[in-house]
Amino acid sequence: EDIQKATMDWKGIKVTVKLSVVNRVATPSIIPTASALIMRELKETPRDRKKVKNVVHNGNITLDSVIEIARVMRFKSMAKKLSGTVKEILGTCFSIGCSVNGQSPHDLQKEIEEGEITIPEE
Repeated sequence: EDIQKATMDWKGIKVTVKLSVVNRVATPSIIPTASALIMRELKETPRDRKKVKNVVHNGNITLDSVIEIARVMRFKSMAKKLSGTVKEILGTCFSIGCSVNGQSPHDLQKEIEEGEITIPEE
């Protein structure tokens, strides 16, 4: 029941739950993945994964929200700078199928590499 309470915000989305046991008392904590954070940012209605299959996530999110997701995921990232983490998140957006600022995430990655879009550091 503790896990159920901890995951109420993530209804309909797969998340990793870490159980920390101290003196036989388990405390759950949620470790979000990039795709789970993007799905939550898309604000889609919760669905039953057993009944609804092959869902297309064709929503649109802003570049600012992608940067916020990158800041949350920074501890997991192998990139040296925040711009590298943002490009990782854009790749996840591309695989999910959503667009960023009405553009393809692939195009935004190229613009970041060429220096047309600047990502603030930390």
